[in-house]
Amino acid sequence: MAPADVRAAIDAVYRSESRRIFATLVRLLGDFDLAEEALHDSFRAALEQWPASGIPANPRAWLVSAGRFKAIDGLRRRARFDAWDDAGDAVQAFADPALAWDQRDADADALEDDRLRLVFTCCHPALAPDAQVALTLREVCGLATEDIANAFLVPAPAIAQRIVRAKARIREARIPYQVPPVAQLAERLDAVLRVVYLVFNEGYAASSGQTLTRPDLSSEAIRLGRLLIELLPEPEAIGLLALMLLHESRRAARTSASGEMVLLDEQDRKLWDKALIDEGAALVMRALSSRRFGPYTLQAAIAAVHAEAADAGATDWAQIAGLYEVLLRADPSPVVALNRAVAIAMRDGPAAGLRLIDDILARGELADYHLAHAARADLCRRLGRDAEARASYEHALALARQAPERKFLERRLASLAP
Repeated sequence: MAPADVRAAIDAVYRSESRRIFATLVRLLGDFDLAEEALHDSFRAALEQWPASGIPANPRAWLVSAGRFKAIDGLRRRARFDAWDDAGDAVQAFADPALAWDQRDADADALEDDRLRLVFTCCHPALAPDAQVALTLREVCGLATEDIANAFLVPAPAIAQRIVRAKARIREARIPYQVPPVAQLAERLDAVLRVVYLVFNEGYAASSGQTLTRPDLSSEAIRLGRLLIELLPEPEAIGLLALMLLHESRRAARTSASGEMVLLDEQDRKLWDKALIDEGAALVMRALSSRRFGPYTLQAAIAAVHAEAADAGATDWAQIAGLYEVLLRADPSPVVALNRAVAIAMRDGPAAGLRLIDDILARGELADYHLAHAARADLCRRLGRDAEARASYEHALALARQAPERKFLERRLASLAP
C-alpha cells in the first residue's frame, strides 16, 4: 500500500476509533493525561511502522497495545529516576491481574464497554455538574475546549479550568473507572443523560466549523443512549433516546446538496428516515405511558408531533405550544422559553411571538445566543419590519460561528429591502 494510502487509513482510524482507544487506555493506565499521551504515542508508532509492516487486521487492538506498552516503558524509565515514587507505584499496579490486557477487549461489545465506563467516571457525583459535562465532552468525545465553551455559553478559559480541576479531583478521590452498581445507577443517571444530550446536540448542530453536523458525535450519543436503556430502562433514558432518534431522522434533509442549511418547514420530508421516526415514536409512547417522564420525554413528544405532519402546513402548532408550556414548567430555562415563543408565533401570529422574545432579551437572557436574535429577525421580517429584521440578523451573524448558519443569515440579510 502506498504511504499516502496508509496515512489516509490512519487518519480514518483516528477519526472513528481514537476516543474508544483513549477510553480503553484510561481503564488500563488509570490516568487521563497518561492515556492521552499514550494515545498520541500509539498513532505516532502507527505512522512509523504501518507503511512498512502493513495495516494490522485489528487496528484498534494494535493501537491500544502500542499505547499501553509505551506508557509502561515511560513509567519504568521515570521510576528508575524517581526511586519508587507514584510512577513506580503505577508500574507495580500493572502486575495486578485485574488490569491484564486481552486483545479481545478491543472487540468486545459488552454492555459495560469502555466508553460507557468513562462517561460514568466523568459524571461521578464528586464532580460539580458543569465539570462533569465539560470533562465528558472533552475526554469521551474529543471536543475542543472552545467548542465546549460555546455549548456552555461561557469563556474558554473557564472551561479549561473546570476540566483541569475535574481531572485533579478524580486522581485525589481515586474515583473508580467503572459503571456503578445497579443500586447507585438511578442517582447517577441525570448527569449522564445531560452529558449524552449535549454530545448529541454538538453532533446534530455543531457549535462551530464548516459543516452543520458532526455525525460521529450524534451516532455515538445514540449508541450510548441505547446502552443506557439496556443498563437502566428508566423513562427519561427512554425519552432521551426517542428525542435523539427523532432529530436524527431529519439529518439528510437538513442540508442542501451544496451543504447549505435547510429550515424545518422547507425540508424534503421524503428524505426523513421513517425507521428512526417509527422507533422514536414508539419510545415516546413507552416513556409517556410510565407517567414518570420529564423534560427529555416532553421534548421527544414535540419532535414526534413534527414528525407526524405530512408537510409543514399540517404541523399541529397548538399541540406543540401546549407541550412547550408543560416543558417550561418542568424545566424552566431561557432556551425553552425561546422555543415556546416561536411555537406561539406559529400558532397565534408573529406579533405574539415577537413580544415574548423581546421580553426574554430585555431581561438580559440569551443576549449572546445567536438563535434568539435570528428568531427575532425572522418574526420582524414576517411583520414587514425590515430595519429591525436587518439589525437582528446582523447581531445574529456577529455571534454565529458555524459556516452554514452564517451563510443562511447572510442570505436572509440579502433578501431584505435596502
